[in-house]
Amino acid sequence: MGKAMQFMNTLKIGLAAAGVSAMLAGTAYADAGFRKWISDFYSVAAKNGISRNTYNSVFEGVRQIDPLVLERANYQPEFTSKVWDYLDARVTKFTIAEGQRLRRKYKRWFDVIEKRFGVDRDILLAIWSIETIYGDYLTRPNSTHHIGQALATLAYKDRRRSKYARTQLVSALKIVQNGDISAKGLRGSWAGAMGHTQFIPTSYQAWAVDIDGDGRRDVWNSPPDALASAANLLRKNGWVNGQTWGYEVVVPKGFNTKLAGRDGYKIRDFEKMGVKRANGRPFRNRGSKAVLKFPGGTNGPAFLMMRNFYVLKRYNNADKYALAVGHLADRIAGYGPIIQQWPRGYVPLNDDERFEAQKHLKRLGFYDGEIDGNIGSGSRAAIREFQERAGMKADGNPSRKLLKRLRKS
Repeated sequence: MGKAMQFMNTLKIGLAAAGVSAMLAGTAYADAGFRKWISDFYSVAAKNGISRNTYNSVFEGVRQIDPLVLERANYQPEFTSKVWDYLDARVTKFTIAEGQRLRRKYKRWFDVIEKRFGVDRDILLAIWSIETIYGDYLTRPNSTHHIGQALATLAYKDRRRSKYARTQLVSALKIVQNGDISAKGLRGSWAGAMGHTQFIPTSYQAWAVDIDGDGRRDVWNSPPDALASAANLLRKNGWVNGQTWGYEVVVPKGFNTKLAGRDGYKIRDFEKMGVKRANGRPFRNRGSKAVLKFPGGTNGPAFLMMRNFYVLKRYNNADKYALAVGHLADRIAGYGPIIQQWPRGYVPLNDDERFEAQKHLKRLGFYDGEIDGNIGSGSRAAIREFQERAGMKADGNPSRKLLKRLRKS
């Protein structure tokens, strides 16, 4: 399960007014059942060592389901966005520059973390960015949820996630009972992911660490604890110190693309087939195993993914997520962008142009979100509405063609 769901507010996950109204219309009926569910679940909690005082403190004031949790549960960009849109929203001038700034700010802690866990600091910065925009997401209005209410909502209303939510809820109650965080401070994502680097409760129990020495594993308020905990998770899941996550590569004409996704090959095997690094540099770790992937299809960029790519997927089990972490880490470290072009079907906007497009959409009354350059669901809805009004194909794509029309409107 992803440590979920990083960038939800940045990507403009808005509640459709009609959808929310419909959901709330049934709340009066649902709340009685929900409150009974909370009352009944104490027997499960008690069997797991949770005291009545802890249980009551977590559920104090919780009277109804959280409808926003159910809305957000149906929107997971790792599985719905095109890979290039996913990367565009996460690998930006801001996330690169801010990562480099925080790299300097927390150098002392990164030195300690790298020595202890053997995980590269730029990977940890990229995770921090993608999960919570370096903690900024945690401070935004309506971005986090009461974890007890959120997990109880999923357990009660979401059949797909009921078992998961019950397990996570018990673990969250243990975290409060252990004194790591107060009941009031127990906040996180719709899926229960917590803190700067978004740990679900069971992952927190398994891998969270106290590296700043204050006696608490405080992923909510201590970036060093959160970053060290992320490093511990990766190390315990097989991170290979000193090895990259993968390489962008170019395959020769006539290459058998059916080899994509297959195990059992090493980098030197691909070299013999004519596969080369896209930047022209030699491969390192030529004897290491690698898997060829075409994240955007065989007419887009190709990558040889190493073991660390799959370790990143233990954080969030999506190829897009692991690719975004790896690529953002490289950009923070000073390396260049992906060289080959994605098969978008349109000429994309750069960072500055995305800001400009949002300003025009707001000026014209199509967009009421933040001007942040991230083209999320709110921006795309605004783009589609403008395109329809302008007689354009309503594809929602942030293209140069769109920007030209916006400038003239």
